[in-house]
Amino acid sequence: MISRFKEFTKNISLAYKYLIKIKSEGIKEFGLKGSHLMCLFYIGEAENGLTAMELCKLCCEDKAAVSKALSALYEREYVKLENEDAKKYRSTYFLTDSGRGVLDRVKDKIMCAMEDGGTGLTDSDREVFYRCLNTIVKNLEIVSKKIGEEQDEE
Repeated sequence: MISRFKEFTKNISLAYKYLIKIKSEGIKEFGLKGSHLMCLFYIGEAENGLTAMELCKLCCEDKAAVSKALSALYEREYVKLENEDAKKYRSTYFLTDSGRGVLDRVKDKIMCAMEDGGTGLTDSDREVFYRCLNTIVKNLEIVSKKIGEEQDEE
C-alpha cells in the first residue's frame, strides 16, 4: 500500500508539474501566464459568458487567483465585461475577438499536447484511465472532508 501511495503521489506531482510548464509555455507569447489559461478557456467555452464565481468553481481556484487572472485578461483586452459599470465580481465575462484568436491558437497547442501525452494509449485505455481517475478524485475528496471534520472536532 505504501509503494502504491509513493507511486501515485509521484506520478500525480510530475503530471501536474509538466502540465504547468506546458500551459505556461503555450500562452507565454500572448503576455499571459499558465494560470490565466483556464479562465480564458472556460470563458471561451461558455456561450453566455461566466462570472468570477463560476470560474472559481470550474477552475478549482480561489477568488484571489481568478480575480488576478481576470484582471490580466481584461488589461490585455482578451475579455470584456457584460456591463462595465457593474461590480466586476458579479459581472459576466466574455471573450473579445482578440481573446477568441488567442484561445483558438492555444487550443491547437492543447490538442497537440493531449495527443502527444496520450501516445501509446488506445481509446479504451483512455476511457478506463479517466473513469478510474475520476473515482480516485471523488474518493479522495470524501477522505479529505472526513479529515477536515475530525480536525474541526478537536
